[in-house]
Amino acid sequence: MKLLVLGSGAGGGFPLWNCHCRQCSAWRRGDLDASARTQSSIAISQDGRPGDGWLLVNASPDLPQQLRATPALQPGHAGDVPIRAVVLLDSRLHHVAGLLSLRESRELEVYATPLVFDDLTADLPLLHVLESYCRVRWRMLPIAGEQRSAAFEIPGFPALSFAAVAVPARTPRHARLRGETAGECIALQVQDRRSGRRLFLSPALADVGGAELACMREADCVVVDGSFWTEHGMQEAGIGTLSASDKGHLPQRRHGERAGMIDALRASGAPRKVLTHIHHSNPILDRGGAPRRELAAEGIEVAHDGMVIEL
Repeated sequence: MKLLVLGSGAGGGFPLWNCHCRQCSAWRRGDLDASARTQSSIAISQDGRPGDGWLLVNASPDLPQQLRATPALQPGHAGDVPIRAVVLLDSRLHHVAGLLSLRESRELEVYATPLVFDDLTADLPLLHVLESYCRVRWRMLPIAGEQRSAAFEIPGFPALSFAAVAVPARTPRHARLRGETAGECIALQVQDRRSGRRLFLSPALADVGGAELACMREADCVVVDGSFWTEHGMQEAGIGTLSASDKGHLPQRRHGERAGMIDALRASGAPRKVLTHIHHSNPILDRGGAPRRELAAEGIEVAHDGMVIEL
């Protein structure tokens, strides 16, 4: 199994176009040892060889730029397009707006939960717009009510098995408030049937409870939410009043009695641990900073655009 990190930034990427925080300003001056990041998206293939199909996990608004930078996802001979399907893990704007960039597709396979499909046909009707340009096949992932997980297959990926798992999340800004939250956000489990190796992917994760930790412990590689370093990272950066919890993310550092993502990753015992979806205020962007050294000591990697992960 092969993963390509197309985008590793949170909403807006890094540097944020209208932000003058310390990190964005330092990067523009050339004073920060950090790489620019587009918005979060990942591609998965069975082997990543020429001619192999790719599964797109989330569709970033930066998708055209990401595809131009990734030869493996560009058309091959006779116009063959490697992207075979899209799995949406939630309906956050920076995870779904790139669907419109796929409107030239002849046919598009989209996998999502009922709540995500509801958002994308009502509050943010991207799917109706997309259907005006191409044929869209909706593939429902039955995460709703008491149903918290579901195994599924994707045609064209016979060596991989998939499972959707409900994880804690915040309702997107554009969506109606509702009592039902199962299916608001899912993590993706992928297993390579040939090697038995497993991936746990959850770029937007509000908390790690017993169920989430159990999934992480089964994985050979965990790729999870790295949005914020501390609970009050935005306030500390002088760019807002919302906390990491308010934004629907678990920070890396412990906050009071609440364990952080570092604690969860340490407890997971996963051989490979990677943070993605990095907010532009997060000091782990600085490759030479103390937070980055702390992560390295824990065996935790920070994803970057163009990163390749093989399992």
